[in-house]
Amino acid sequence: MIGYTMNQLEVGQRASFSKTVSESDVYLFAGISGDFNPAHVNQAYAENTAFKTRIAHGMLSAGFISTVIGCQLPGPGTIYVSQTLNFLAPVAIGDTITATAEVEEILTEKKRVRLKTVCTNQDGKEVLVGEALVSPPRG
Repeated sequence: MIGYTMNQLEVGQRASFSKTVSESDVYLFAGISGDFNPAHVNQAYAENTAFKTRIAHGMLSAGFISTVIGCQLPGPGTIYVSQTLNFLAPVAIGDTITATAEVEEILTEKKRVRLKTVCTNQDGKEVLVGEALVSPPRG
């Protein structure tokens, strides 16, 4: 794991994490979260939806943002303060999602950092956009 303290961060700095969403990921997330919405776990049901197939939980993709923030930028020791999420497109099983966080603003007095957060699929299509406010390690 890499990581940065408050005084090592710069506006424009970015990091990413990519993962291909598997059927197992969807079922494990359903079990952990308790969200067994049939749009995620029931193919026969999902075939009658607008998406025509099962889709991954939106919060599963959002979790990839947490991976970037907690493990890379700012990294270990970072504490989430808030996160906005706008879901733009579905994520299907088999899609490769890349979560990226970019430093937008360093709030030195408040000891906080504002990050632009984006998840894209393997085609470069944005599936989720948002903004995180975090408290990075001090150093």
